[in-house]
Parts: sequence; C-alpha cells; structure tokens
Amino acid sequence: MRPRSAALRLTARGPRPSALPGHAPSASRGGELARRLALPCLLPFAPPPGTVAGRRGEGQGSAMEQGEAASSPAAEEKAAAAAGEEAEEEEDDFGYQLFPDRNKKPQSFLVRSLFTFHNRCQLMLRMTLDTNPYAQLLLEAMKQSGCTVFNDRHFSCENCDGCVSGGFDSATSQIVLCQNNIRHQSHMNRVVTHELIHAFDHCRAHVDWFKNVKHLACSEIRAANLSGDCTLMNEIARFKFGLKGHHQTCVRDRAIRSILAVRKVSKETAEKAVDEVFDACFNDLEPFGRIPHSKTDAKRAYRDFQNRDRYNANL
Repeated sequence: MRPRSAALRLTARGPRPSALPGHAPSASRGGELARRLALPCLLPFAPPPGTVAGRRGEGQGSAMEQGEAASSPAAEEKAAAAAGEEAEEEEDDFGYQLFPDRNKKPQSFLVRSLFTFHNRCQLMLRMTLDTNPYAQLLLEAMKQSGCTVFNDRHFSCENCDGCVSGGFDSATSQIVLCQNNIRHQSHMNRVVTHELIHAFDHCRAHVDWFKNVKHLACSEIRAANLSGDCTLMNEIARFKFGLKGHHQTCVRDRAIRSILAVRKVSKETAEKAVDEVFDACFNDLEPFGRIPHSKTDAKRAYRDFQNRDRYNANL
C-alpha cells in the first residue's frame, strides 16, 4: 500500500517534482507497476516440452524421430528449469493480492454509498487530515518538498484483505485505506500517518520499492518509528511490555512484519535487510526532528517545523 544506498536519507536525489507524480492506474502488469505494490510482467511463451518448433512434415523418417526422443529428456529438464525460474519470478506480486480493488473497475457512487464503508472511511480521513498533528506536519513537509497532496487524488478507500489496514502504491502515488478494516478514528490516524511517511520518502528520495529490499526496510523502519505505531499505549493494547530498548524492538519487529506482508522473502532475508539499515534509518527523524511518542509531541514537532521555516525565511 505496497506496495518500492542503505538509508533513504542518503539516497541521491534528483530535481523535486512540482506535485506527486500522478497518472491513472494502469491495467497493464508491466513497467513500474510490475510494491508498498507491483505486478509481475508477462512471461514469454515457451512451447510445451517434447514439441518441435521447426517441424516441416510427417515424412522426415525415423532418424528425426529417434533424435527427438534422444534429446527429449534433456529438453524437458531444461524447460522444467526455465519454468521454475519463471514461476519464482512470477510468484512475488509485491503485495497486490492484499488490495484486490486495485485492479477492479471502480464502483458507482450509489453502490459505494449503500453497500460499502466508503462514506465512513472518507469522513474519518477528512477528520485525520484536518485535526491530526502527525498528518498535518507530513502534508506541510511534502508540500514544501514539491509534492502537494490532494485528498481526492492521492487517497483511495477500498476493500482489502483482512490482515492489512492500508498501503502506499508508488506506481500511482496513492495511499490505499482499507475501509473494511479501519473502524476507529485513532486507527485511521495511525494508518494515514504511516502511509504518509512512505509517501514522503517516495517524494524526497529515489526509492527502489520493488528490487531493493533495503530501501523498503528503511521506509518501514521510519514509518514504525515516527507514526505512533510503537507508543506505550499501543504496545500495552497488544499485551507487549518491555523496559529498556522496547521501542527499538517494536520498530524492528513491525518493520519485519510489514516486509513479510508485501514481499515473498524469507524471514531471515527480511531480518537481515532491517538489521543492516536499522541504525541509519531509525535515526532519520525527518520531517519531525524527534520521535513523536504522543499527540503532544507531534504538536510540538509541528510547531517547531513551522517556526523553522519562518526562521529560514528570515535569513
């Protein structure tokens, strides 16, 4: 909601865009759409094992048939190996299976209003964008970075798999909010903040969401660290308790879980990627400048962010 250098803040940047890159979602499964959600590209057609591509007629004699029979096991073995590689490439759909509405025709307004939670999702989203200091700071930071966010263009309330609450689709620059799984305003606040951090990273850095798992790991670390996912009250609600270093443990665990949700990689691979970039990405606190452990901290960070801009304007 994907769906994609070690630390994002160290990644080379190009010219900042005037707005979030906006183009209509493509029905094709190629190009960049092939993270937080991409789809596998179409594979080339291969003839079935045992068939001969250049056959000219049936009267070629028994020698050709014997040659085909002799080469058949080797050809089948080679074809099976190629098919295995193709299946492995096709296996990872970068989390799109968690967001089935991404590839469906949009429902009519009447259907969405009467038979889905779309209206409730839109109302909670508007409340978050208008009142939540985490979201307000991120929106202001993205605007100053040249990536203005528009509610009707860059947010989409959709039905999702039961195990996810949202995602960032870098192919369309959209934040997906799972209207069937987000039932409380506080939950909406956390999901929007989490996904806006991914959008902020997408805006300010060249993030390879699909091929570089370290880039994904870095953004997941930052999102878990700065969105309020690991606050004391949230951890108590999950029946998880700890004293020294518990916040870091929570951030690491949630980053690993997020990677495993949208990538077909082993737990060892996800843990290795997170551990290799953890220190640099955990200490990258942009744009908050601090870890906002509560809404009060977020308000102070938002005020400091605004004052910092005024100070820079006066220089």
